[in-house]
Amino acid sequence: MPAPDFSQARWYKSSRSNGGGSACVTVAHVPGATGVADTKLGQTSPVLPFSSTAWAAFTDALKSGRLDG
Repeated sequence: MPAPDFSQARWYKSSRSNGGGSACVTVAHVPGATGVADTKLGQTSPVLPFSSTAWAAFTDALKSGRLDG
């Protein structure tokens, strides 16, 4: 699978993040993938890509509480 291109993606930050925006991650969706980046690094942040299937499994696990410690 070729690396997804996030260069033109729209990035989203949680409305629950702190006001300064320096302690959270942003998420972008492109066809077939979702990327996660660190807001502290801004435009220089590397992007951690997830396949759509992996992202769906991750968010389902969060919603169901399976990742609660």
